[in-house]
Amino acid sequence: MGATGSKLEKALGDQFPEGERYFGLENFGNTCYCNSVLQALYFCVPFREQLLEYYGNGKNTGDVEENLLTCLAELFMQISTQKKKTGVIAPKRFVQRVKKENELFRGYMHQDAHEFLNFLLNDLVDILEKEAAKGPAEGLSPPQKIVNGPHGGHVNGVKKEPLVTWVHKNFQGILTNETRCLRCETVTARDETFLDLSLDIEQNSSITSCLKNFSSTETLNAEDKFFCDKCCSLQEAQKRMKIKKPPHILVIHLKRFKYMEQLGRYKKLSYRVVFPLELKLTNTMEDADCEYSLFAVVVHVGSGPNHGHYVSLVKSHNHWLFFDDENVEMIEESAIQTAFGSAQEYASNTDHGYILFYESLANNSS
Repeated sequence: MGATGSKLEKALGDQFPEGERYFGLENFGNTCYCNSVLQALYFCVPFREQLLEYYGNGKNTGDVEENLLTCLAELFMQISTQKKKTGVIAPKRFVQRVKKENELFRGYMHQDAHEFLNFLLNDLVDILEKEAAKGPAEGLSPPQKIVNGPHGGHVNGVKKEPLVTWVHKNFQGILTNETRCLRCETVTARDETFLDLSLDIEQNSSITSCLKNFSSTETLNAEDKFFCDKCCSLQEAQKRMKIKKPPHILVIHLKRFKYMEQLGRYKKLSYRVVFPLELKLTNTMEDADCEYSLFAVVVHVGSGPNHGHYVSLVKSHNHWLFFDDENVEMIEESAIQTAFGSAQEYASNTDHGYILFYESLANNSS
């Protein structure tokens, strides 16, 4: 990437951020799903800083067994300590580890970037929880308790509160599932945690309207009646999902791949869904509106679910960059709009925003 690297350095000139590194990632046949997500996570600054801190602490103990977390930390360390400002790195060890841990990613088929992100974050959480269980863990801030974790584990018959790792602190939010019995008006609320939100999409819509639909009220009647504990019987009820506690990093997955019964296969929805650079979450239990700023978009390029390509658009120090495996370029902020989708079903543009990463502005200023 010598030429494009120097082109990027030239484009940024004096504005090249102090200490920042912009490196493309080599593709091993079909690993663009992995590369695009890694770039988004690398430019999720609080996550990167905590991962590097974890790496530093782990180095001191010396006997850390290799796992997905150590491989990711090593890769981020490798990028952040490069002598050059731009270039290409081969994330070989990390990709080998992913394939070893999960057979889903072993073949040469086109993989789903969202499935990969989900697997990765959950695996990192598992590793940190296991380390915490062994004793005072390296890189884990003092264990805190989740007040409303949906699943408290049991150890020797004693209920154990789930730990809050630094992965949780960045990505975890809490949803409340509220069901109101229409006969006695009793509201039953159940909390559940999430690391990302998957939203159904519609043609010519926006993230705000998708979020409204996500939280809209549905009536449970006929076969779907709800068993009310107070009435001790099945009753008509109203149900809705609310964001109780918004996460610091809000990851939104747009459900662009839909199973079509009549076709017997998945189809890609190229719908135009507008996502703003600044997003307000109004439907939360916390009194204040929660404001977020967009810092990364994983884009799916292609017309179908089983083939195509992933790239990412990333904001770093107030400028936007385009990462396409080994290639890194500077782009205008207005270029983000090309990833909104198509207003017509068969349009020539096949670049569609698939996973959106927003950072809480409250988190930024604190």
